[in-house]
Amino acid sequence: MKAIYKDVVLAESDHTEVVEKNHYFPREDVAMEYFSESDKQYTCPWKGEATYYHIEVNDERIENGAWSYENPKDAAKNITGHICFDPKIELS
Repeated sequence: MKAIYKDVVLAESDHTEVVEKNHYFPREDVAMEYFSESDKQYTCPWKGEATYYHIEVNDERIENGAWSYENPKDAAKNITGHICFDPKIELS
């Protein structure tokens, strides 16, 4: 599975975790140089507190275009530290 925006591969992995039809990529398979942490806050009732990231590619910025759960609740432990993408990001 790849996450691509404007012909730039943001992530590529054979080991994504699928939760609620979203692919979560292991952090080691994500090109973190395109990401900067956001101050957006959100708490999912069953996953826990999300950390959001802005994505910057070729002078374009996608506000809060990715998120992760660094310390998820027990029901979502399988996505600890994984990165998920906004629908604007192409998955293939």
